[in-house]
Amino acid sequence: MRTRVRASVTASLLLGTALVATSASAQTAVDVGVQIGDFRVAVSNYYRVPEREVVVIHERRIPDDDLPVVFFLAQHAHVAPAVIVDLRLRGMSWWSISTRYHIGPEVYYVPVAVTPGPPYGHAYGHYKKTRSQWNTIVLNDDDIVNMVHLRFLSEYYRVTPERVIEVRARTASFVGVQQEISHGKLKKGNAEDEDKRNSNSQGSNSQGSNGRGRGKGRGDQ
Repeated sequence: MRTRVRASVTASLLLGTALVATSASAQTAVDVGVQIGDFRVAVSNYYRVPEREVVVIHERRIPDDDLPVVFFLAQHAHVAPAVIVDLRLRGMSWWSISTRYHIGPEVYYVPVAVTPGPPYGHAYGHYKKTRSQWNTIVLNDDDIVNMVHLRFLSEYYRVTPERVIEVRARTASFVGVQQEISHGKLKKGNAEDEDKRNSNSQGSNSQGSNGRGRGKGRGDQ
């Protein structure tokens, strides 16, 4: 009888552990899905394309981190994003696609007030040359992805490029970079709204108090 009780308790514990693990896994999957969804919405909004088009391009085996590059090149080349995707899927590098449409390194450059380290150091090392020598620059895929995201995230969220560089240095994916920057802006916005509400509240209280004081004085007279 005791053996049966122990077996039953053990089975219950194992089942509970399995349920907790499954729940945690499902929660993680949901969180990741939400983050990717937020990222794609940001891409859609910034490049002014339907969100469905962003999803369709991803479904053609274009990684999320490469999505902004597709739309960036399509806009500068004045072609449909699908054209850029076709070239990419044929094995062309981002730089080869750029040169095909006479897109030079200057379109990727984002001025910064710091000397960027990895993963931006390689690209900015090229840009240290004088402008007259920029036609000799050749950017690799990582350089182009990093530079396109630097412009996209800093302009879309209205943060400094240095802020993007700082987050990117310790974040593996651009989905993660986008999440941290967007949440940071949300928190800052909420804090600023709270400050405004407090300021307005204090101003109203002060005016109300002064008004009552003047009214009382007139009554006394």
